[in-house]
Amino acid sequence: MASVLDFIDANGKRFEEELFDLLRIPSVSTDSSKNDDVKKAAAFLHAQLEQMGLENVKTFPTKKHPIVYGEYLKAGNDKPTVLIYGHYDVQPPDPLELWESEPFTPTVKDGKVYARGSADDKGQAYIHVKSVESLLKTSGALPVNVKFILEGEEEIGSPNLVPFLKEQKELLACDMVLISDTSMFGKDIPSITYGLRGLAYMEVEVFGPARDLHSGVYGGAVNNPLNVLCEIIAKLKDENGVIQIPGFYDKVRLLTPSERDAYKELPFDEEAYKKDLKIDEVYGEEGYSTLERASARPTLDVNGIWGGYQGEGAKTVLPAKAGAKVSMRLVPDQDPHEIAELFQKQVEAIAPKGVKVVVREHHGGQPAVTDLDFYGMKAAAKAFADVYGKEPLFTREGGSIPIVASFKSILGVNSILMGFGLNSDAIHSPNEHFSLEDFHRGIKTSARFLQILGE
Repeated sequence: MASVLDFIDANGKRFEEELFDLLRIPSVSTDSSKNDDVKKAAAFLHAQLEQMGLENVKTFPTKKHPIVYGEYLKAGNDKPTVLIYGHYDVQPPDPLELWESEPFTPTVKDGKVYARGSADDKGQAYIHVKSVESLLKTSGALPVNVKFILEGEEEIGSPNLVPFLKEQKELLACDMVLISDTSMFGKDIPSITYGLRGLAYMEVEVFGPARDLHSGVYGGAVNNPLNVLCEIIAKLKDENGVIQIPGFYDKVRLLTPSERDAYKELPFDEEAYKKDLKIDEVYGEEGYSTLERASARPTLDVNGIWGGYQGEGAKTVLPAKAGAKVSMRLVPDQDPHEIAELFQKQVEAIAPKGVKVVVREHHGGQPAVTDLDFYGMKAAAKAFADVYGKEPLFTREGGSIPIVASFKSILGVNSILMGFGLNSDAIHSPNEHFSLEDFHRGIKTSARFLQILGE
């Protein structure tokens, strides 16, 4: 291991500069004006995989954004094959005015790099690219077989990845998937995520009169779509945070007493949590702790709402239409499509007369939980312990990586979620950042993980 660590340390600045080059590419997958930039990011990674000596490096076109693939299969059939997954697309940088530096100009401050995609997921995915390079450059070989799959559509629900998995099932055959798109429990508190929530993402539109109306002339006589939308949303949860959709909780797998005891053992500081978020009180479903609410219980949240006049000053308008986007995080045994249907039925049931309501399902993903006794999990735990000098915690995370369930259902393999970011990294928000110390420790941990598997 010493020579690998020496190589990583000696090349640390180069690794950073390469990451910064990747972060400069505004690969926003949801913005069609950035399609060429998404392709540019794919080309960057394709070149990286070729330069470090992987074989069969290909960029597969899809109906939208490309998938980059590369492999090393010289370790032998008696060694496990690890499929390393990451995504190079990023969230939009909006609102731009809240960034303290340009979102696609990597800026280092206090040991962190500030840029969109730094933590989610370019920085974390690039960790594994550099760990594989480091092993190849120091020993000329890898201790296990490795395959890379790097996609450009995760932030829009990976619509073309599942068909790709099905079409390329033989090419992608492996013993486990390695993903770094989650967070550690805290700074210098390494952790492995063994459970993820699923997702059902919806859009609701309410249509009223044929045009915007003067609120003085028509107010009180015509149902206001924006008022109606707010009333519908308000009825979807009660004052205790319980979701008011019939059948929503029917298949929820309850936490076991041992799981709840394990949550109590985690070093969670609720006062520090509130201070970091600048809130006076936490909120959520009664009867559950903050950590349980945030990772092991289902949720319903409005992600965006629009309608009417939003410019400077006043305009007395009764809008012709209003809309909202709503996400529901799901737990084991909840099915996203079933939940989407229940959501639609309830919204349509509580909508009043005088308006038209349209509900659309955008995308979703299944919840996923990995068995802690899986040998890949044990190898990951040892790798963290060797590099960070302490045993990692095992946690569940509130976010969703829908592809994890697809890897299980299509390829039949577990995923190892080795996160190196922090919940405070402001992913999806202005001023996203990633610790450069953990970028380097992540490279070492990834390399150690592959070595342990090979032993």
